[in-house]
Amino acid sequence: MKPNFKSLKEKKSTKELLNFSIINLDKPSGPTSFDVSHFVKKLTGVSKTSHLGTLDPQVSGVLPITLGRACRLADYFMHHDKEYIGIMRIHEKVSEKKLKEEMKKFLGKISQLPPLRSRVKRAFREREIKLFEIIEIDGKDVLFKADVEAGTYIRKLISDLGEKIGGAHMLELRRTRASVFQEENSINLYELEKVFKEYKEGNDKELRKVLIPAEQALSEVIPTIQVKELSIKQLLTGKPLMKTDLISPLPRAEKIALFFKDRLIEVAKKVEEKDIIARPEFVYN
Repeated sequence: MKPNFKSLKEKKSTKELLNFSIINLDKPSGPTSFDVSHFVKKLTGVSKTSHLGTLDPQVSGVLPITLGRACRLADYFMHHDKEYIGIMRIHEKVSEKKLKEEMKKFLGKISQLPPLRSRVKRAFREREIKLFEIIEIDGKDVLFKADVEAGTYIRKLISDLGEKIGGAHMLELRRTRASVFQEENSINLYELEKVFKEYKEGNDKELRKVLIPAEQALSEVIPTIQVKELSIKQLLTGKPLMKTDLISPLPRAEKIALFFKDRLIEVAKKVEEKDIIARPEFVYN
């Protein structure tokens, strides 16, 4: 049973929302992800912001920004699939049939070596390509769509494809989905500045629409479970979770979000320690 997040949002003040929410931002090409996160921090006045999954400066699209204490939840969103739409330029003339055949060979588990300019250790790592298809072809420019495991380098994917077809490089790239955050529900920097201007002038209606309660977003990536009211006080001090604390059945997932009605208590990781069934990783006290 999922909590009533509409009710939760209505009960919270705008200030409370700002300190524990996520903004689904549409990043423009040009600034770094850090620059955008810092801009949002200055605009909102919150103590801390962080972005969920780095986008290269020249790449645009979905870049969720966590606000305040929601930054501590970032890791729960980072390791989910991403979706992209981009344009690649092929260097030699290749039939559509041949191109489709070669792209199909990249589906499933592949091994990738991060680019020289990346900040991660340069070692081969396995990533899964779930979708890699052509949308449209215009001469040597190919509009494509890719649905991939987090941590996949799309530019490298195109470069590796190019080795099979006489060369290819990426011209443009846009992220259309990151974890549960979709392009159609995102807001650009201009629109965000506008709603904050209205907020500072006393009208918070549009800003409240933009702020996604962190509890709500969390429930989309981690199973939720209800706990007894009598257990709340001890759980908020870090007490391990026992079966006797639960109202609803324990899900099979490794991580669980504990709620009492619409109130987030903690995120816990399951363990097998006699009567202890989970230990807290994040406590919302």
